[in-house]
Amino acid sequence: MRIVEEIVGKEVLDSSAVIIGKVKDVEVNMETNQIQAFIVGKGGISEGLGLSKGETIIPYNMVSKIGDKMLLKSREEGVSYDF
Repeated sequence: MRIVEEIVGKEVLDSSAVIIGKVKDVEVNMETNQIQAFIVGKGGISEGLGLSKGETIIPYNMVSKIGDKMLLKSREEGVSYDF
C-alpha cells in the first residue's frame, strides 16, 4: 500500500511535541481497507541494530494530524494513553 510506505518512518509526537518514536508498521483492516493502528518503535541505537523490541501500538483514533510528523491528540480531546 502506498499510504503505508509514506507513513512508515515518520516521527510520532505527543500533544506536547515530545517525540514518542517512529512508525515501524501500520495495521490495516483488509476487509475495509482502513488503518486501524500504528506500531511505533521507541527508537535509539539498540532499535536500529534490531536489539530492542520496545513497541507501542497507537490506535488510529488517537492521531490528530499526519504531515512530516505524526501528532497525537491531547488528553483534553478525550483520549487517554500511557507510554
